[in-house]
Amino acid sequence: MQPNTVPSRSTAADPAAPVLARALALVEDLKLDAVRRYKQEHPGALAVGILPVYAPRPLFEALNVLPVGMYGGGDHVDIIRGDSFYQSYICHIPRSVIELGLGGALDALDGMVFPSTCDVIRNLNGMWKMLFPNRWVTYLDLPQNFEPVMGGKFYVHDMQRMANELVKVGARPLTRENLLVAVAHENRRRALLADLDALRRNTPWKVRASEAYLLVRAGCLMDATQHADMLQEFLGLVDQRELRRYDNMRVIVVGAFCEQPPLGLIRTLEKSGCDLVDDDFQLGLKMIEGPIPSSKADLPGINCAPLNPEEPLDAIALAFLYAGTATSTRYIGKDVKGRALVERVKRGRADGVIFAAPSFCDPALLDQPMMEKALNDAGIPHTSFKYSENSGQFQSIREQAGAFSDSVKLWGSAA
Repeated sequence: MQPNTVPSRSTAADPAAPVLARALALVEDLKLDAVRRYKQEHPGALAVGILPVYAPRPLFEALNVLPVGMYGGGDHVDIIRGDSFYQSYICHIPRSVIELGLGGALDALDGMVFPSTCDVIRNLNGMWKMLFPNRWVTYLDLPQNFEPVMGGKFYVHDMQRMANELVKVGARPLTRENLLVAVAHENRRRALLADLDALRRNTPWKVRASEAYLLVRAGCLMDATQHADMLQEFLGLVDQRELRRYDNMRVIVVGAFCEQPPLGLIRTLEKSGCDLVDDDFQLGLKMIEGPIPSSKADLPGINCAPLNPEEPLDAIALAFLYAGTATSTRYIGKDVKGRALVERVKRGRADGVIFAAPSFCDPALLDQPMMEKALNDAGIPHTSFKYSENSGQFQSIREQAGAFSDSVKLWGSAA
């Protein structure tokens, strides 16, 4: 398999090319060499892998534990042993994660966190305990009740549980001071991610979706401070780039929040005449919209009791309850499925939506008909396709996306 390269327009003359090259190297670091270097540079530090979609990264950093995003092997790993653990009608990512684990690529990790994303991730948690009985493994059952007295207290208790367990395997004790510092670092990262997203929405020719994807996903192998420094460096170079503006269709990509599309697929969509002004590729780093609160003033009109936003652990829980991004893995109660997507389309001034879901992804594919109805009711064009993380042929997707883009630009709808 040939390695990816930085986008073709990022030549040696592009001042941002070195930053993008570093980001690409981290994205393709399947043996976690960067994690090993981090632990050498931070004596006593641990590292835990986090399966998609979300886990409270500041909690782990406060414990001197590096949270490492786990997104499988992509199109760089041949699955042999991993296929023997799952049926043919199960998505691809658990197979490649097991392949990496059994092959020793994940030995730099001291544990694994499996969030309540879907039944597959839940089952992978149990399988991991059997395959690696001497490593710390936990299932993170994220709340689906968003009342502080119920879901909030439950989440705080579960975060405290994980902290206590990690201390027993070598993490430093959780203190309010360390957690406040970790939240501050995370909020700085969030602010820069928001700046990057705003740049994509307002001037998509200045930073392509494939470039933004590399910059965001690279943060899965760094702590918040290192990632923020990389984002700040790139954003400071954007105005120095000599870039060509294209007459592309503005689209939002939805459904790729867990198993990630190959980088070549994202570039294929760009080549088909689409500016990807918004997506949910790296939802784990963007699950919380805005900063983690630090006082009641940050949550106006909300009764936080019995939680106190001035206490950082409570603040992390409140951020998840009240500022969580609408996604197929999140319960919405009496809200209308698809309403948030229509609002995203309007906010991003998008011309249409592309549903790109991994094959057999239950959360994404079960929600898609309801979201399509919401788009139809709002008169918003959309199209869809499925992929797997090791997809290698994109011509049919390019033709479909190109036809979608042309029809919307010519007739205002997906004819």
